[in-house]
Formats: sequence, C-alpha cells, structure tokens
Amino acid sequence: MSLFENIGQVFRSGDDKQNVLSEVSQYHDSHLPTLWLMGKTGAGKSTLVQSITGNSEAEIGKGFRPCTRTAKQFAFPESNPVFQFLDTRGLSESGYDATQDIKFCAKQGHALIIVMKVGDTEQDDILRAVQQIKSSQQIKNYLLVHTASHSASDPNERERLTRHNRDQVEETLGVGIASVMVDFKLPDGGTDGVEDLINALSEMLPIVAVLLRKKQCDDEEAKEFQELQTKVLWYSGVSGVSDIVPGIGLVAVPGIQWKMLSDLAESYGTQWSKAALGELLGTLGAGIGVRYSMKFGTRQVVKFLPGWGQTVGAASAAVMSFCTTYAIGRVACKYMYHKEHQEDVSKEELRALFYSAFDSVKVLAGREVSCSGDTDGVSQTTDQASARREADASTVSE
Repeated sequence: MSLFENIGQVFRSGDDKQNVLSEVSQYHDSHLPTLWLMGKTGAGKSTLVQSITGNSEAEIGKGFRPCTRTAKQFAFPESNPVFQFLDTRGLSESGYDATQDIKFCAKQGHALIIVMKVGDTEQDDILRAVQQIKSSQQIKNYLLVHTASHSASDPNERERLTRHNRDQVEETLGVGIASVMVDFKLPDGGTDGVEDLINALSEMLPIVAVLLRKKQCDDEEAKEFQELQTKVLWYSGVSGVSDIVPGIGLVAVPGIQWKMLSDLAESYGTQWSKAALGELLGTLGAGIGVRYSMKFGTRQVVKFLPGWGQTVGAASAAVMSFCTTYAIGRVACKYMYHKEHQEDVSKEELRALFYSAFDSVKVLAGREVSCSGDTDGVSQTTDQASARREADASTVSE
C-alpha cells in the first residue's frame, strides 16, 4: 500500500461511522461557548445581538429558542454554529431564581454580559440575579455594557450615570468589572462603541474575534475563505469535542475532517476523493500528513493512561485535533481555489499557510477545550494552560 493510501485511510477511516459523527456534532452544538446576557426589558440585549451578528431584528427574534423555563438561546451562525447567546427572561418576576439558568450556562457558560441602559439606575432585579450568580462561583468572566450612551448628551452627566451603575455592580460582585459604553442607534443611523464591545467580548471568547473581525483582503482567495471560515471553525470545534471522550476521536476525527473536505469541495464546484487527498498531500508535502497521523495516535493513547486520561491527555488531543482540522481546512481551500482557477500554488506557500493557520487558532482551541463540559459521567476538568502549553510543544513541523 502506498504512502498516500495509508494517509487516505487515516483520513477516511470514519466514513462509515455516521452515527458517531452525528452524535459528536450534536454534542458540540449543545455545548457552544456562551455569552449570557442579563438586563431589563428594553436595555438593548436584542439590539446588541443584532449589532454583533449582523442579523435582522426578525432573524434575531425567530432565532432565540427556549432552553430553560426562564431563558432562551440564540446560536450563531444558524448553520454551523460556533457560539451562542443566552438571554434571561423573567428577571422582574417575583422570586426569580437563577439556579436553572446558572446550571445551564455553567456547562458552557463562559461570560456574563450585564446590560444596563444609561440613565436607568433602578437595577435591583439585575443585581439580585448577579449576586446569585456570583455566589454559585460558576461564572468567572463579567462585562458591563452601558447602552444608549448618547441618551445623556452631556459628557459629565453620562460619566456620572455610568459610574453609578458600575459602582452598583462592583459592590455586588466585590471586585472591579470591565465595562464599555455603546450606542446602537445614533440619530444619523450610525453606531458608537460597537468595536470596543467586540474587543471586550473577544477577550473573554476568542471565537468572537476570529469570527467577527473580518480582515480587509485584496486577495480574492482570502476573501473567499472568509466566507467559508465559519464552516471550517465548526468542523474544528466538532473535532476537538470528539477528543473529550477516550477512543471516540480516534474514530471520529478522520471522518469529520473528510466530511469537511467534501463540504468545502462543493463550494469550489468539485468533489472530494481519495485521489484529491493524495494530490493535496503531495503538493503540501507528505511529511505533514505522516507527522500528524503519528502525533494524533500518540495523543489518543495518552488519554487512556491512568491519571492522564481525563485531563492532560484529553485536553492536548482536543487542542491538536482542533488546530490540525482548521489548518487542513485552510490549506484545502487555498488549494481548491487555485485548482478551480487553473493556477499553480507552490509547496512552500501551502506549508507556510498550514503552519500559520495551525498557530493562529491555538489560543482559541485551548479556550474551546476548557468550555467543552461533561460527557456521560467522564470528568472533563481540563487545565487550559496545560492544554495550550502542550499545543505549543506539539506544533506540526517537518
């Protein structure tokens, strides 16, 4: 059997494991990184989601789905989602209890976004809920968003009002809190502070930065990849999640990657095949494929070792699978774009792109692993820093 046939088996071995792939993708989509929005009715939560995602008001309204008795969730993008918003309802109801919402968000809950309208200083309901969330010790990241900032035209008055609400929140939390001012509806139709908001959210969820900070590209190939990037990120997340349970990644990851390549090929008007894989690896350099298959197998074995299986082994395997899947997807898009346009692309260029794509998502992959939650009774207490160090040490190289 030739080298390319061996590598083809590595990538295609999950083709007949459709049930496993379906289960893994469903698990991924039900454990998305979550931005938990908390604010009074009219504070601007839906407008915040609309401004961040670019979706219409109608799409936002239709996209929110109940997930607990008092909360609803909005996955973004609708197809191949990579993160979600959780919106809490009923805060003004007598005796609102955040227990269910805390339990739901703690599985994937990653940041609490407290939304307060400038000038609305009566925030007792919100503060009671924040106190309960703080007491749970489940949520570590907090951001205060002051909306309708231009409703107070005088800068000194605006500062006084925002400081008042910030002081209330900080007194409740017992610590300082990061905050941003934003106005989604200026009189001239523009906005103010949205970029600051995205920056603040990106600090807590790196996926926000990767997904929403679209680079200005003169290169047509890079522009086309930006349209497909969400799909590649989704498959990368699914690959990482599959490594949380020992043994599943060994079966699922190659199949997930094969499915990704097949889906990407459709976007370029072609079909993916074993021959196409061999041609890509031949252009890219077989060393990358061989090193990946060896490293991948090693990390799967580590997951079964006593004392390592549910911590470092699973975390490092998940980071490796996420980064490698993303790098494969990025390189495949460039390769197929140039093939579609009957243009040559050098091995050196593809190799450099593989390495840079791998490195570009290492921090994101580490955060995704730490957000993955529990699976079927298997402890998933992973050390994000350890996972990231392991990813640094195992960067694919020839």
